[in-house]
Amino acid sequence: MRMVDIIEKKRDGHCLTTEEINYFIQGYTNETIPDYQASALAMAIYFQGMDERETADLTTAMVKSGDEINLSNIDGIKVDKHSTGGVGDTTTLVLGPLVAAVGVPVAKMSGRGLGHTGGTIDKLEAIDGFHVEIDNDEFMNLVNRNKLAVIGQSGNLTPADKKLYALRDVTASVNSIPLIASSIMSKKIAAGADAIVLDVKTGSGAFMKTIEEAIALAKTMVKIGNHVGRQTMAVISDMSQPLGLAIGNALEVEEAINTLKGEGPEDLTDLCLTLGSQMVVLAKKADTLESARTLLQEAISSGKALETFKTFIQSQGGDVAVVDDPSLLPQAKYQIKVEAAQSGYISEIAAEKLGTAAMMLGAGRATKDSIIDLAAGLLLHKKVGDSVQKGEALLTIHSNMEDVEEVKDILINHIKIVSEEVTAPTLIHQVITE
Repeated sequence: MRMVDIIEKKRDGHCLTTEEINYFIQGYTNETIPDYQASALAMAIYFQGMDERETADLTTAMVKSGDEINLSNIDGIKVDKHSTGGVGDTTTLVLGPLVAAVGVPVAKMSGRGLGHTGGTIDKLEAIDGFHVEIDNDEFMNLVNRNKLAVIGQSGNLTPADKKLYALRDVTASVNSIPLIASSIMSKKIAAGADAIVLDVKTGSGAFMKTIEEAIALAKTMVKIGNHVGRQTMAVISDMSQPLGLAIGNALEVEEAINTLKGEGPEDLTDLCLTLGSQMVVLAKKADTLESARTLLQEAISSGKALETFKTFIQSQGGDVAVVDDPSLLPQAKYQIKVEAAQSGYISEIAAEKLGTAAMMLGAGRATKDSIIDLAAGLLLHKKVGDSVQKGEALLTIHSNMEDVEEVKDILINHIKIVSEEVTAPTLIHQVITE
């Protein structure tokens, strides 16, 4: 078998066999296939696509390129959640303790984020003492005991995906649905969950800008999951404006605490209840989505969800006092309000631009080596559809830098105010189960 023949076959629009896909992934992982041939095949896939079987085979080959986590020692049906990312995406911090509170085991592997804000681990490390450096046995013991634990991603989980993603990033072949879907699903499958709930974002702040693109990606990922025996479903949710009100690590932890108390933003609460209901049904803790949602709402109103969060934080070394006193979280030196220049209604909050502004404050990483300022970020006071008076605060900048004029200019230019009333965007666009 020759790599040049595989490239030529896909270039001409033919389907690759399982053996050809395995040959490519094995060879690229062990470095017998060079970057230039891998990039040629990635570009051929970008233009010619892959069918369902090919995409599933590519996913399986990437799973088998490294470690696979065995969660069989954890009782019950393990359900994982994955979001395709966005701005102010605090869902994992809420969903983990929320579904764990009703008996769903959440064995979460998370990473550190490049981009607008940190990943889930960065956010949790805004809590003094919290750590994810626990071995697999302790990880599984914590999930069995508390129904929730978070650990850092294994260094050898899907190494083929790490190599291929880095290559695609510098060869303009990222935006290919088979390649995106196999990248995401290989990590989820290798992480050992029995069932997977996908939160696929769409809108200006999302990777998939249109609903049509988001639906195509979601359907592909659901088919992959079901093809390899993991019950999988997807929710298409809006990211035309930031989710919730907080953008930034410590700010998002406080927002998650408020949401678990039943005092969080309406959109974040609704999305967490929607995703959580799917997780509860997949874990067979409820028969219907309606009864699952009721269970989750009761966990919030009874305080059980918040107590589960406290137990989770304490079990991984974190200072639980922050739950009752969020002022113990990292605090920015400067809090600067950005005011409305006119009265009217908010018609647009450009999520991606606000994410960039938060990153400029230090809330996210521009490179792998960037150091995150856990206190930095933005706190919105208005959402699309809200009315606003001239001089009223649109948001507050939380910064340890005194000079934030460049950030203010971005914010002012990308929050639009009009004179006519505006309808808030639809949060949940579609649910895909097969």
